[in-house]
Amino acid sequence: MHISSGLRSSTLRVIRSPHFWAVLVIFAIGIVLHYPEQLIPWGATAISSFLGTTRHTVERVFFLIPITYASFIFGLKGGIASLVAAGFIMLPRAIFISLVPADAILESIGVIVVGCVVNLWFYMHRRNIAQRRSIEEALVRIIDGSSIPSFVINKQHKVTHWNTAIEALTGIKREEIIGTDDQWRAFYHEKRPVMADLIVDGALEDEVATYYKNGYKRSRLIDGAYEAEDWFSAPGKDRQCHHFTASPIRNDDGEITGAIETLENITERKKAEENLRYYLQEITKAQEEERKRIARELHDSSAQNLIALLHQLDNLLTDKTKLPVSEAKALWGFYEQIRDTLQEVRRFSRDLRPSILDDLGLLPALEWVTEDMKNTYWIEVDLKVLGDERRLFPETELLLFRIVQEALRNIAKHAEATRAEVEVKFDEDKVTVTVSDNGKGFEPPESLGALTPTGKLGLAGMQERVQLLGGRLKLESKPGEGTKIFVEAPV
Repeated sequence: MHISSGLRSSTLRVIRSPHFWAVLVIFAIGIVLHYPEQLIPWGATAISSFLGTTRHTVERVFFLIPITYASFIFGLKGGIASLVAAGFIMLPRAIFISLVPADAILESIGVIVVGCVVNLWFYMHRRNIAQRRSIEEALVRIIDGSSIPSFVINKQHKVTHWNTAIEALTGIKREEIIGTDDQWRAFYHEKRPVMADLIVDGALEDEVATYYKNGYKRSRLIDGAYEAEDWFSAPGKDRQCHHFTASPIRNDDGEITGAIETLENITERKKAEENLRYYLQEITKAQEEERKRIARELHDSSAQNLIALLHQLDNLLTDKTKLPVSEAKALWGFYEQIRDTLQEVRRFSRDLRPSILDDLGLLPALEWVTEDMKNTYWIEVDLKVLGDERRLFPETELLLFRIVQEALRNIAKHAEATRAEVEVKFDEDKVTVTVSDNGKGFEPPESLGALTPTGKLGLAGMQERVQLLGGRLKLESKPGEGTKIFVEAPV
């Protein structure tokens, strides 16, 4: 019952369509052109006669018009129905009236075959469009149903998808932005490319760096995708920090046809990190102040007391006539022990806070620490300086010195190296320090944060100091190939 009702409904819909009647009119014209002598007895002449042919070739080809029209408007069923109708119209003349039946039948079959090809092409085209539309609708459902703020742009940089989550994050409704290239409004006060725009344009890494400086990296999971973190001050919104990933959308040929960008509001996490960095900075300052105080007390008090004691022993030993030989030898032993202790106290004081760093700056302090490395551990250490040498902020010099000092200490204790090199490069807006060795190396973890639980606190401490500088640290090492530490800090 339901089937017959549906069939009746679809049939009525087709009959009521003006396209159906247009197809019938074209078929009627074709019938008249195909059977002029039979339908118009007062001397009608076929079109083929005007063209000098003896068969109704043109009239048969004419039937491709209603076949194509029906297939285009009504789909595969309409196309098949028109093919059947054209066959019933052409075959009687080809079989019973044509002077050359074999050729006429072949031509009729040819028209039907071409009509089948046309129907098949329309069918495949419609199916591809339907599949594409289905995929797009599924993409819309996936994106809109996601709690992750997301948007999609096409090759022309027009927004095609803008989900509910990004509406809530940015305050911009999809009706306002879909079909426009105003995606920048969500993040900036002036028009500029967002990460998805750069992906669509196939921008090189240098161009990405122009807009995002050091706050980006290539995605490890998706080829051609980038990740970044940045602070934004979109109109009408408080300042927010977002982590975002932009990935290319490719067609079957691998060509970029658009890009999808996902965002995550990490403002609270960033504020917590900044608070933690502030506390760490204060703790580091307190540590350095305490080091400085202890170093000063060791120098001004303990070392001076030991020097005074040495002078007293020296005065006592100078007058040997008043001392027995055995007691003089014992006192000389005490004298040498006190002198060695004084040297250790001085060395300990310099390690705590070398006065040369405060008085002369980073480079003289690095010269001292590399020379001390040679004398103490018998490791050849070279210091190279590139660029225009200059003094930096005291806090920057102190943190860089501590990083190099810790790196050299690790080389001495763990690397089993015979050579090391410290390179300091001054650029206009940054300074880069590289510490390398020819030691045994090791397999570094994916993240330096994983070093702390393993007890490698030296590298973790260097990472913390680099974060205080607002810079970045990179570690390269392989077993048997030594280790390189790169530190880059803004100045």
